[in-house]
Amino acid sequence: MATGLLAYYGSKTTAVTTGYSLVQYDKNENLKAAVEKEANLGLKGTDYYLAQKNNPSDSTNYVSMQRIKRSTGWYRDTNGVWNYEEQHKGRFWWDIIFAFILISLWLLLYMIWHYLERNRKDELGRVSLEKTVKELELKTIKSHINPHFIFNSLNSIRALVEENPKRARTAITELSNILRSSLQVEKLETVPLHKELDIVKDYLALEQMRFEERLKVELDIDEDTLEQSLPPMMLQTLVENAIKHGISKRINGGVIRIISRFSEGNFELIVQNSGSLDSKYKEGFGFKSTRDRLRFLFNDHAYFKVEQVEGPSVQSKIVMPAEDAKNLAVIK
Repeated sequence: MATGLLAYYGSKTTAVTTGYSLVQYDKNENLKAAVEKEANLGLKGTDYYLAQKNNPSDSTNYVSMQRIKRSTGWYRDTNGVWNYEEQHKGRFWWDIIFAFILISLWLLLYMIWHYLERNRKDELGRVSLEKTVKELELKTIKSHINPHFIFNSLNSIRALVEENPKRARTAITELSNILRSSLQVEKLETVPLHKELDIVKDYLALEQMRFEERLKVELDIDEDTLEQSLPPMMLQTLVENAIKHGISKRINGGVIRIISRFSEGNFELIVQNSGSLDSKYKEGFGFKSTRDRLRFLFNDHAYFKVEQVEGPSVQSKIVMPAEDAKNLAVIK
């Protein structure tokens, strides 16, 4: 559009300044053509133009004059002087409308192109984000099945083989369930809370072999939330951090409390552990991946925070839209 305006006003300024324009050039060329046609028709030097005064409908000269006029716009008046008459009178507004239509079509095509290009970039950004989140999820899952946890569990199970064979068999089943579930959830975007709780219960049961009386577990689970969807291994992340940074650092151990509930249209998942939040606390990979996954699934409609609460306890809290979460595709 800018180019069109520049061309229009540039040509207009040139015409006003120099007195010469493309239109004037075209008229001059048409005058030459009119003179040439007049000669070709054998009318040069005659008074054929006077035919317009005397019954022109039957005049061959009048017809010839009209042919010259229609093809070039030029004609001789009754005095024999060349005059020019615009052959497209009345087309000004049609030209304006036509130009408007062309500009509108150009703008429409540009907007469509711009829309498609933006969608393409958005799609590329979404795919890139999905890839990043999937990588984060995979790293998160792998981080939970760390060698230290497996070695500790196997050592505990080995100690139980002779002392308590029945408990040892149960522990092997619990460890097997954790490993199997971790491999399965890699393919899922969300899982129902009750499945996540099953994994966490097996995990806590194995950790209780290691901590014994130092680890106490309390569950405050609203039954209405059991079908609530959440990203896989997210609760596991919170529980693992609570044990690693809370219970394991206390001589007398402490309590792990898991709470799930609906509140004001949101789903709240809370993990509390005995202890105090270290003033030098830095967010690790597990918590960072939790924030990234929530942002990927819910944009700005979900959040995660860690804070000190009465007890003294450290609280990790996830809040996400209850209805939106239920609408996510869940493979049960």
